[in-house]
Amino acid sequence: MKPALDIDALRALVLVADYRSFTRAAEALEATQAAISLRLKRLETRLGRRLLERTPRLVQLTPDGAALLAEARHVLAAHDAALAALEAKPQRPLLLGVSDQAVGAQLPGLLAQLRIRLPGLRLEVRIGLSRDLSEAFDAGRIDAAILHHVGKKTSRGAELLLQDRLGWFAAPGFEWRAGEPLPLIALAPPCIVRASAIKALDTAKIRWSESFTGGGVGALTAAVAAGLGVAVLGRRARLPGMLELTKKQRLPELPETAIVLQSRVSDPVLSRALREIASAIRADQS
Repeated sequence: MKPALDIDALRALVLVADYRSFTRAAEALEATQAAISLRLKRLETRLGRRLLERTPRLVQLTPDGAALLAEARHVLAAHDAALAALEAKPQRPLLLGVSDQAVGAQLPGLLAQLRIRLPGLRLEVRIGLSRDLSEAFDAGRIDAAILHHVGKKTSRGAELLLQDRLGWFAAPGFEWRAGEPLPLIALAPPCIVRASAIKALDTAKIRWSESFTGGGVGALTAAVAAGLGVAVLGRRARLPGMLELTKKQRLPELPETAIVLQSRVSDPVLSRALREIASAIRADQS
């Protein structure tokens, strides 16, 4: 008889592979690292195959692990869909506010994986400024918010996901000629990141001109790629290939930032979705 596959072990395998971390997988599953490791060791023993290579700094799939991973996703999707079909009432949506400065280009992939892992989840996402999302959370219009705070002060009761720092970003080959004002790419007021950039430039007595005003981080990164100037972004919001300017370009240091989660969710399915989102954000700190 062929060995049966344990659902919890398959879920652990998928999360460890996605997050490249036992720590983040354990957070998402509300388990200990030791428990996750034990599940995977038992799965390897049951299959008689090594699925993961573990070193102090790296977790990666073996060829057998990679072969199992794709099928494990299908098994978990079918399992979770079957359970969702037995629910007595439809799952209510998770109303989630997200600052794109907090998550950036990672958001589409994160949400796609969440839909695969939680097929019964109804997710409604609002993208906006952290200040507006925080007000919406306080007013009860959204269930949870992932916010980008400039400075060390964070919202009361918020869970710190990770620390970040603002940076000056431009396209490769960008040149800021001596004597010319810095061409600034920024969101419209009252964006706190914009305000921080302008304050830093004014304090350093650096002349600047607004070369592009965008309605979202996606618009800013497009303007950077087009060579229109320099944008202030959280390091997580930058795109591959962007050049981070340094003190050699005479630009002032920018403040630290924090990415936090505010939530009033108690429903188990919605709580699990938020745990997975939080773990994915923490896992992507490179």
